[in-house]
Amino acid sequence: MPARTTTRRRQLGATLRKLRTRKGMTLEEAGLLVGISKATVSRYETQAGPVKWPIVDALCREYGATDAERNAVVSLAKEAKQQGWWNSFADALPEHMNLLLTLEDEALREDHFACLYVPGLLQTRSYTEAVQHASEMRFSPGEIERLVDIRMKRQEILRRANPPHLRVILDESVVRRAVGSREVMHEQLSRLLEASESSNVTLQILPFAKGAHSAAMGSFVILGGAEPSLDVVYVDIQAGSLFMEREEELERYRLAFDYLCAQALDAAATSAFIERMLREA
Repeated sequence: MPARTTTRRRQLGATLRKLRTRKGMTLEEAGLLVGISKATVSRYETQAGPVKWPIVDALCREYGATDAERNAVVSLAKEAKQQGWWNSFADALPEHMNLLLTLEDEALREDHFACLYVPGLLQTRSYTEAVQHASEMRFSPGEIERLVDIRMKRQEILRRANPPHLRVILDESVVRRAVGSREVMHEQLSRLLEASESSNVTLQILPFAKGAHSAAMGSFVILGGAEPSLDVVYVDIQAGSLFMEREEELERYRLAFDYLCAQALDAAATSAFIERMLREA
């Protein structure tokens, strides 16, 4: 099955596996409880083939999922074949980006820590173009325009009637790193200041003066579902992209983000910092 049709299906399978493991059930035990074979339970978890949402609902009930968890998983099952807005760009997207866009499209909250570039959801078009031109991957002008279009389209989730809540912590290096020209950076800093005034965006800067911090491992994103148990951590590294969902992994990154929030400047001090940077830009 092409990658473009497996994004929700992949998330559904991973979530069902997580819920069953949390309950301590084997594949065979789960199947017996809802009247299906061990092989069928396995197929549901390994993203192979279609699913029936009543079976997914029954499995969630046997796994002791909360109402919020069950509703979220059943919704995934009902929409397993649905293609998102990014389907028209699918030929230009690797599979990990398809999955990220699916998770982001359904997230109720996103926690970002960035230590290199401004997160894509808050980038201006000219800043995104400058980042793509600086990439070690040599893209044609047409490919760069396509990638920039995708990033700009992603930002529409922040303008929905019920947008996800975005919490962003930027290492000071992010706002000091000159990406593109002075004009590009001035526009980007203005965009950050504008975003900080939005009711669904919380922006903080982690100043150099704080020294060593709890996220020395680099940038990361926590994509939040209807329940904390449905959260996923996304880390983009040189060797590829990682999606982490084990409870111990989630707790590590949640704790790191909480520490970063405590160390970073508050909203008012962050706005003052950006205004000062704008005067210097």
